[in-house]
Amino acid sequence: MKTPFFSYHFTHAVVRRPGLSSVDGLRAVDRGQPDIRRFEFEHNAYVRVLERAGLKVEVLPPLEAFPDSVFVEDAALCLPQGTVILRPGAASRAGEAAAMAGALSELGHEIHRMGPDGCVDGGDILVTDRVILVGLSERTNMVGFTALKKILVGWGYSVQAVTTPASVLHFKSDCAVLDSETILATSRLRGAECFAPFQVLTVPAGEEAAANSVRINSKVLVPAGYPGTAELISRAGYEVEVMGVGQAALLDGGLSCMSLRFGGIHG
Repeated sequence: MKTPFFSYHFTHAVVRRPGLSSVDGLRAVDRGQPDIRRFEFEHNAYVRVLERAGLKVEVLPPLEAFPDSVFVEDAALCLPQGTVILRPGAASRAGEAAAMAGALSELGHEIHRMGPDGCVDGGDILVTDRVILVGLSERTNMVGFTALKKILVGWGYSVQAVTTPASVLHFKSDCAVLDSETILATSRLRGAECFAPFQVLTVPAGEEAAANSVRINSKVLVPAGYPGTAELISRAGYEVEVMGVGQAALLDGGLSCMSLRFGGIHG
């Protein structure tokens, strides 16, 4: 009997520690320089939360040559059928994918590659139980989407390209899966046609950054500083864990992008 697929049930995660070079990471708006010691503290706390959620966490060493490499989700997509190595859209991040492919291969993953053309950031991929949504953005283009879709359709998934809101870095900056029927989203994304099959919880005005929450088994991780969103999710019946990710946020990062989550070694 086939095991049901739930896009928020995980057993393992891979993370990469921030390096000293992380302070030079990409950012759309300069809101100040991250403090590397505080970043390390927040990252360590993040790992502990993943472990409390029931995950076995593999912590990779920093990649000083790649300041944004702490945001591991952009380099790969892990699914029960295998792991797709993505092509990050920022030129300075191109080498991250090869490094992640090597690390995941050593952990027993069956590696699949998209091909030499196009780009896809993992932050633009929202895996739901119904469909895999891929946001077209400054970091993900149609050529990359088409290459990724070819692999995923071969594995039996429904895959749909969607539009990322203007001025939003990644599709998942504005949305998250809460369960098989429910999406968390910003007001600018809640009416998207791709969410028509779902119930949508809308984050309060002024708390748009909290849409990048992440459901991990029984917990929903919510960034600190957004009490309205935490209360909204809690009232809906979910177990909320609030986490400080202020240093990652200075680099346009958040809760979902700092880990690759999956259901065991697969291939």
